Amino acid sequence: MSKTTRRVRVAHGEDLEPVGEILFESDGRREMSRFRYATSWLENPARFAIAPALALSETPHHRSGAGSDRRSALPGPVRDSAPDSWGRGLIRKARGGGLTELDYLLAADDATRQGALRYLDHSGHPLARSRPAVPRLRNLADLRALAQKSDAEQELTPEERDLLVGNASSLGGARPKASVRDREGHLAIAKFTTERDSLPIERVEVATLALARDVGLNPAAARLELAGTDRPVALIRRFDRRGDERVGYLSAQSFLDAESGTGAFYTDIADALRAHGANPRAQLEELFRRILFTILVSNNDDHLKNHGLLHVGGGRWALSPAFDINPQPRRQRLLETGISELSGNAASVEAALEAAPFFDIDRAAAAKMLADMTATIDRRWREHCRNAGLTAQETADYRPAFDHEEHRYARRLPMPG
Repeated sequence: MSKTTRRVRVAHGEDLEPVGEILFESDGRREMSRFRYATSWLENPARFAIAPALALSETPHHRSGAGSDRRSALPGPVRDSAPDSWGRGLIRKARGGGLTELDYLLAADDATRQGALRYLDHSGHPLARSRPAVPRLRNLADLRALAQKSDAEQELTPEERDLLVGNASSLGGARPKASVRDREGHLAIAKFTTERDSLPIERVEVATLALARDVGLNPAAARLELAGTDRPVALIRRFDRRGDERVGYLSAQSFLDAESGTGAFYTDIADALRAHGANPRAQLEELFRRILFTILVSNNDDHLKNHGLLHVGGGRWALSPAFDINPQPRRQRLLETGISELSGNAASVEAALEAAPFFDIDRAAAAKMLADMTATIDRRWREHCRNAGLTAQETADYRPAFDHEEHRYARRLPMPG
């Protein structure tokens, strides 16, 4: 197969500030990209590296991917703004097979694309669709029905397919979702319950994010819509927008420049925050608290794509609000992102306490955090589940996620003096 070459301009924010250019090549077996910063960006007083691994330089940055790992063909921050499993599936249904990573990137909606990077044609116009307009909450029931129809592999009309691709293709994750404007006009993600779900996943996600706030974490703002139905919708406010301003975003995978599927440790994220984070001490404490919470609520969806960083200025990054925290009462209790090389992927509070110094926290302070968090979870998890509409039986079904051996171990620890 002959090689194809395409050029795409990269811009930043609503003002479309030029950042650089991507040269993308594909020969059918391997895909490659070369990203080079624009001279005007390098000379801009407000310039910053769009990822730590993409240092500000005139030297181009190369990426390649082949076979099942073609997503590595794009630089990390660009890959973060491309659709994930759910969005890619919608795009394939609409456009057929044989798509490259650049095709997926440019098929996603510019208006709702994650982060602040945008992609322009040679005339400087944003690529990818911005129509139809992002729907309002009054359209939520119709969007839910459409997403469920697609999830069930039912045939969509061209109009239905167009609407769903336009409002859901830019989003990450594997579960059905769509972009909406909430009552205040803020951009939000609507996450749908499906007919295949045997557990009230969206209700519990909203309950757990509320519980995270109770224990002192900084979670994404979330609430339930259509809560009185058998398929409620979790509405998660987008944190990569401040009003109409787009905020730079990186997944922890891109922050660490880790290849897809290779994994890393929380201690790696801690080291990167020391080097590139704003107010690193506060960031390290928040990260350590998230480890404890992840263990105590049996969240095993804490892979590197489910940790995010927001650009806060001057090339510095801060942890985004916590998101995609999904308690699992029925699965083996392991972490997707291990605490450190010492403990691997064990979901162990003792391993977390032993690793506390790696987060600049002494063991006594870590033990106090653990004791306070355990007590709050014990006291509040049922209440939040009830508030989210779980039945008594559903709440009992989730008990193993919130009351387990690690909780019992934490309760047995002597209270710090």
